[in-house]
Amino acid sequence: MPAVFFGIAGWSYPDWNGYVYSSNVKDKLQFIAGFVDMIEINSTFYRPPEVKNVQTWVDKTSDIPDFFFTAKLHREITHEGIISEQMVENFHAGLEPMIKANRLRHLLAQFKYNFDSNPEHREHLEKINQNFNDMANLTLELRHNSWQTQESLDFLASLNVTVANLDYPETADSFNLKETGIGENAYLRLHGRNAKAWFDKKAGRDETYNYCYSAEELSGIKKRAERIVKASKTLTIVTNNHYQGKEVANILQLKAMLLGRKVAVPPRLLEKYPQLHNIKINSE
Repeated sequence: MPAVFFGIAGWSYPDWNGYVYSSNVKDKLQFIAGFVDMIEINSTFYRPPEVKNVQTWVDKTSDIPDFFFTAKLHREITHEGIISEQMVENFHAGLEPMIKANRLRHLLAQFKYNFDSNPEHREHLEKINQNFNDMANLTLELRHNSWQTQESLDFLASLNVTVANLDYPETADSFNLKETGIGENAYLRLHGRNAKAWFDKKAGRDETYNYCYSAEELSGIKKRAERIVKASKTLTIVTNNHYQGKEVANILQLKAMLLGRKVAVPPRLLEKYPQLHNIKINSE
């Protein structure tokens, strides 16, 4: 079976205190990295990576074999359509310690729903690919269904990128391929299914991602992941339903399901989500 990696989006959320992290946790990154295979860096969507911070993250996880990160491209690139020389330089320089340590696997470009398949947007993807594909596996999160026509899929395949598989609230125009089949190193991103908040412009971030997948829903995702991995070299699964640590609970449940064994669970998380007792490795 190809390698499957189980990870989370971010690790530093105030609402995780008391849910994921107890008061005696000295370093949050080191702690949570002991339970997952990778972490998706979300902060780079809002501000370019700083080499000092990146080096610290690499150092703090250096004793965990095969642990890795993925990072989101800045919103200026994906949401505003701007690729400045300065931003390109900031990403290359800022993430250099992670690249040198072979700890950066994917660079994620997450686009808005209205980023459809038209000549201008295709050209923009080509420019992103030209400027960033030397850093890591460029992975595209496309949310408009015009990208799933055969012509568009052929174009995407020609870029030698990965097109992310998504689980998220959908509209009639949403990208909804269950297995994109583009990129040998597949990426499956789970945002939760809180449709009411997702499409409410007044809803805050926490409300939008306040969703816990049920065992039945996770069973369906497990089957989907098994289909994806059959056609892939690797599969990275990232949960992004981060509010109050729900993404950690769900990724550990998926890990147990797909690997067919019990897994380590943070003690505080176990208190908040008792359904995790079924998958927890006994401490004895």
